[in-house]
Amino acid sequence: MDKFQHYYSSLFSIFLLLLLLLGHVAFVSAALNLETIAFSKGFSPLFGETNIIPSSNDQSVQLHLNQYTGSGFKSSDLYNHGFFSAKIKLPSDYTAGIVVAFYTTNGDIFRKTHDELDFEFLGNIKGKAWRFQTNMYGNGSTSRGREERYYLWFDPSKEFHRYTILWTNQNIIFYIDDVPIREIVRNDAMGADFPSKPMGLYATIWDASDWATSGGKYRANYKYAPFVAEFTDLVLHGCTTDPLEEVVAASCNERDSQLVRADFANITPRQKSAMQRFRSKYMYYSYCYDTLRYPVPLPECVVDPIVRQRFKDTGRPKFDKHQHRRFKKIRGQVLGDRNYGNQEDV
Repeated sequence: MDKFQHYYSSLFSIFLLLLLLLGHVAFVSAALNLETIAFSKGFSPLFGETNIIPSSNDQSVQLHLNQYTGSGFKSSDLYNHGFFSAKIKLPSDYTAGIVVAFYTTNGDIFRKTHDELDFEFLGNIKGKAWRFQTNMYGNGSTSRGREERYYLWFDPSKEFHRYTILWTNQNIIFYIDDVPIREIVRNDAMGADFPSKPMGLYATIWDASDWATSGGKYRANYKYAPFVAEFTDLVLHGCTTDPLEEVVAASCNERDSQLVRADFANITPRQKSAMQRFRSKYMYYSYCYDTLRYPVPLPECVVDPIVRQRFKDTGRPKFDKHQHRRFKKIRGQVLGDRNYGNQEDV
């Protein structure tokens, strides 16, 4: 990236922030009012326990991947909706083929009818823009992937950034720092495709060389190991519940109502403007515009005819200005959590 591209990218980041600061509702202050949780109090190992390294004050944790194993953790409880958040710093240097994910799921309990919401950082090669995707599954609807893929406007290995999944009984919002990047609004036509069963929060790092970067063309290189993802300021805000209970406790109904009314669950006009600008500039795939995959858009899709003109039938932009740009000083990249089939990102 030359100095002019860097300059304009920085201006865009500042503009997104100003749009939100000028709003009547400040997402940052709302998020900061939510108490963080110590790692040992809120989480337990998922796999690769020897590669899970909590900080001495128990407020942060590192997930390591080496040539022997990756690692992951999960929340000790499941939640009937909630606000799930962490500041994350992703692995640096060459990280093609490596996958880091921050997501909610109940797949350990409902193996055939699981729900899931994902942030997935997709491994890449040196010189490419950083990429990630968000996704949603409800009631085991894995045949109807709802991926959207984007470029990041910063280097996520240089410093911590906050990633948030907000899940209510009415909507789902993905945030990066104080920018809402995607909202899914529930409607009746979605049926069980909208996640409705209690979920826990998960984080993982693992080797997905077979698919993560250019369909497996670029594989993990353990010369750069260990690959380290760091998590801090973890937030689990929701009503803990037994996933096998048939009736949700009255206290959870009240917590759900409070969650729906919270500032961070309602996007203001200025936040919506910031989200639209992000999506216009950095989204490079949307299932809602992939008419080859879904000739009839899925029920939650809001298809803007003007935006639609920017995309091919494959759901990708007709001209991807980031695809041909080279970025200086980016030596590696980050990654997603599962193989959703045709992952052709580079």
